[in-house]
Formats: sequence, structure tokens, C-alpha cells
Amino acid sequence: MNTNFSSHTMRFQLAISADEYLAYYQGSIKNIQVRTADNRTIRFPASAVQEFLTHGGIFGTFEIQFDGENKLIGIKLITP
Repeated sequence: MNTNFSSHTMRFQLAISADEYLAYYQGSIKNIQVRTADNRTIRFPASAVQEFLTHGGIFGTFEIQFDGENKLIGIKLITP
């Protein structure tokens, strides 16, 4: 068992219209790049936010969590 597991989270805002997300959904764009609240740039697979897609698009403040090796653990919606 690995007891040295550490993870970190970052917050970011996202505003992608449904039409814009269509390019991600169709696979022509695979990653989303955002600037976090602490001014870092991160990139993650567009599929990681697909569950938050509404008829209007994807909007809100999100929190992303990475493990100690910077692998994506998950994303959750903080405020719509």
C-alpha cells in the first residue's frame, strides 16, 4: 500500500457554449486548456467535463483534482 499518496486541487472557471463544445464532442479538439484561480495554466481531456454539459453549454466554477503524479482524479462543479 502506498502511504505517500498526495493530491492537489485547483479551481477554474469555464464558459463553453454548446456549439463550442460540439468540436470537443466530435473529437476535433481533445483537450481543454484553462487558467486556474492561482494563475496556472492546465490542460485536461474535454471528456472530463462532459457530464456538466447542458443545452446551453458548460458554465461555472470547477475544482479539478490531480494525484501526486499529476494524473487527473476528477472534476466537480463548485458553483454554476
